[in-house]
Amino acid sequence: MLRRGALAPILALVLSLAPADRLPIGSKAPMAEVALPTASGGTLTLREAAGAGGLLVIFSSNTCPWVRAWEDRYRTLAVTAAELGVGVLALNANEGDRGEALADMQARAYPFPYALDKGRRLAGAFGATRMPEVFLFDKTLTLVYTGAIDDNARQPGRVEAPYLVEALTAMAAGNPIARPETRVIGCAIKRSEE
Repeated sequence: MLRRGALAPILALVLSLAPADRLPIGSKAPMAEVALPTASGGTLTLREAAGAGGLLVIFSSNTCPWVRAWEDRYRTLAVTAAELGVGVLALNANEGDRGEALADMQARAYPFPYALDKGRRLAGAFGATRMPEVFLFDKTLTLVYTGAIDDNARQPGRVEAPYLVEALTAMAAGNPIARPETRVIGCAIKRSEE
């Protein structure tokens, strides 16, 4: 039998995984014209990062072990996205945390632009809560998929559901996406008020 108050931490964990305020499917990309500083030294907006076929936004990090678990798939995702005309942009919303500054980001070798989400403004607008968390927009910058990259962070060879690749392929073919939202696991994106 559980003692009084023992359910509170369990309930808090379950609620933290729920995408309560995540950007709804069918929404336009928020803050698409905001210039973001990139690890390469320039600035980039979501609209500029988009390709003719759409835009994939990945909330990422330099220090999160969950990001490191999926990071080896970033290159393959970039190739798939490029073949389909989809631009890719990684956003780091953990500015101020140790190892997460723009200078630290410059050491990453992502095959696509990596930008800093100063003040976690885009993370808030997207309702992003975890890293890595992905948002796929079509050519009109309308959200068609949000959630996880796939169903197995730790063992790439044992992925049974490649959610993001399925969504990219369906979107490019003009087909409905079978799973437009999936559950995300990963490191928490801290909110500005924390």
